[in-house]
Amino acid sequence: MFLSHPKSFPRSNANVPDPSMFNPNRLSVARKRRGLTKTELATQAKIDLRSVTAYEAGVRPPKLKTAESLAAATNFPVEFLYGNDLDEPQPDTASFRALSKMTATQRDMALSQGTIALHLSKWLEARFELPEPGLPDLNREDSPEAAADSLRRHWGIGESPVRNMVHLLEAKGVRIFSLAINAREVDAFSLWKDATPFVFLNGNKSSEHSRYDAAHELGHLVLHRHGPPQGRDAEREADAFASAFLMPRGSVIAHAVRNPSLPALIKLKAIWIVSVAALNRRLFGVGMTSDWQYRTLCIEIAKRGFRKREPREAPRETSHILPSVFGALREEGISRAEVARTLTIPRAELEQLMFGLTMTSIDGGRKIRVAQTMTKLELVK
Repeated sequence: MFLSHPKSFPRSNANVPDPSMFNPNRLSVARKRRGLTKTELATQAKIDLRSVTAYEAGVRPPKLKTAESLAAATNFPVEFLYGNDLDEPQPDTASFRALSKMTATQRDMALSQGTIALHLSKWLEARFELPEPGLPDLNREDSPEAAADSLRRHWGIGESPVRNMVHLLEAKGVRIFSLAINAREVDAFSLWKDATPFVFLNGNKSSEHSRYDAAHELGHLVLHRHGPPQGRDAEREADAFASAFLMPRGSVIAHAVRNPSLPALIKLKAIWIVSVAALNRRLFGVGMTSDWQYRTLCIEIAKRGFRKREPREAPRETSHILPSVFGALREEGISRAEVARTLTIPRAELEQLMFGLTMTSIDGGRKIRVAQTMTKLELVK
């Protein structure tokens, strides 16, 4: 990755916005990001509903004072409402694991955060050479398990456990961001933007469940690239892919024991860094346990509360890319706050996209240690 010359870094513009540059698309994104209906936005901004509808439809732009009221109601800088169109993911292009249980508001909040992530990613890619996407199209494989085996061979990882899913996906060109939606129905989602894959992970889940979500979304990306990645069949395929990718059949058979107890599962799960429930399902799937054993263990796992609280939880996986690029920016005197101002987004939005993916604050003056496996950042002279 290479950092562009600092002189190309655009500083924030303090000029009064040009009314003709008001962008209805951006107002819609800001409203949806806050989970507001047009009626609710009108009420909070103290503007009549007809005007809000007209602004979002592009019938006419608001006066600056009105735009400031809209910005205050959505907690976005007023400058955000002016500028070029943003790339806004559409519902039929993104995978959602529980779409039938999700409200339209929750879906729109997630997609609007995806819009901001695409905005940030585009800005970063203009300044850094990030890993090129390396995800093959596997929709012609005989089964999700065959696709998982094929991808492992393609990436040269055999049947070895994946020690860090975030690092692996980032190395293969997947852009990973955190998903800041406080709703159980929104686990994770993924999408393709042009030729670049994106994955959004819920930062409040256990490491094991987050790894499984990452593998599940990887399944969508390689299996459902050319069609809407939604529906029960698509979810079952992504689940089967995730299970096989994280726990290859040969590896599970080699390490597992027949008739395992729950304590044995808790010990074994550390090999593949998966949840005890996921390992129980996989053992049954590869024929290592009977239907009765599988169901008995399911009942015991539920009684112990291990579906919500993972026993012996693994350390959370963090990003290589995000600390690296923001550490390099800081060395050039560019803080996160200045990046947020340049993108005309609240700093909180920037932080939420990285929640759980960076362990320390880069603006705090401490130097981030970048793992040796990362490409060294160099300044382009």
